[in-house]
Amino acid sequence: MGGYRNTYSTGLDAILFTAEGDMRHALNNLQASHSLAKFTKDGSGVVDQKTVFQVCDQPHPNIVRSVIDFAHKNDIDNAIENLRMLYDQGYSSSDLIGTLFKVTKAHATMPEGTKLEFLREIGFTHMRISNGVDSLLQLLGLVSRLCQVMEKEQNQQQQ
Repeated sequence: MGGYRNTYSTGLDAILFTAEGDMRHALNNLQASHSLAKFTKDGSGVVDQKTVFQVCDQPHPNIVRSVIDFAHKNDIDNAIENLRMLYDQGYSSSDLIGTLFKVTKAHATMPEGTKLEFLREIGFTHMRISNGVDSLLQLLGLVSRLCQVMEKEQNQQQQ
């Protein structure tokens, strides 16, 4: 286990995120990430976020978080731009919706009521995607509905 000591906390955070609480997944992800990291340019074997998400083939949560943050600011254009970027990188709608759920659930600065509304909309979209309606259009519709949630909240605050 000597090689596994060279793990930055960001790599560890990424492993925890991808493992979803399953120790077997965590160990497998760590081992695969370490193996890939040994063959990088510097050959140090250091496991970092980039390596973990590359090995696990999951969208980077920071980019997914930017989609949520832009929707929370009712900035639909930037939210769609980031979502399209991830989709164009080859991530499936299932991968994206799962990561959107995990990132929203763990969002620390979003008010609880807003978070619940976002999770509700993400859940409905996840159900549609699971039923076979797996397209970019479903994800774009989700972003639109998330922005509508914020628009309704803003209108209620003004009254």
